[in-house]
Amino acid sequence: MKINDAFWGFVLMALGAAVLWAVRAYPNIPGQPVGPALFPGLIAVGLCVGGALLVWQGWRDRANGAWLEWEDWVRSPRHTQALVALLGSVVFYILLSDELGFFITAFLMLVTLFRSLQVAWGRSVFWAVVATVVVHFAFYKLLRVPLPWGILTPIAW
Repeated sequence: MKINDAFWGFVLMALGAAVLWAVRAYPNIPGQPVGPALFPGLIAVGLCVGGALLVWQGWRDRANGAWLEWEDWVRSPRHTQALVALLGSVVFYILLSDELGFFITAFLMLVTLFRSLQVAWGRSVFWAVVATVVVHFAFYKLLRVPLPWGILTPIAW
C-alpha cells in the first residue's frame, strides 16, 4: 500500500511533538550541562524536521498519484498470509507470554513466521531455537530485562 508522504510526515511530526512535550518535564541534573531530556529532545526535533520535509514532498507530489494506492502484494494470498501471521504473532505474544513464558512463545512465533515465509520445517525449527536462545541471552543475561518464564519457572536460571 502506498500512502502519500504527507500523511507519514504528519505522523512523524506528531510523534516528535509528543516526545518534546514529554521530555519538557524531565528534571535537570545539578552541575551537569546536559540533562536526561537532551537526547530524546534531539531525536524529537529530528522527527519533526524529517516529518516537515515529508509533508512538503508529499504536498508537492500530490498531483502525481493517489493519496492511497494498493500495491500488488496485497492481492497475493502468500503475502497477506505472512502479514496476518506477523500481526497474529504479536497479539499471541502479548496475550500468552506471561503464561507460556518467553522461550515457548518466541519459539512458536518464529516457527510460524518462518513457515509463513515458506521456510522448510527443519530450518524453521533450527533457526527458531537459535534465535530464541540468542535473544533470551542478550536481553535476560546481558541487558537484564526480566523476560517471563511462564510454565518453565521451575527451571529458571
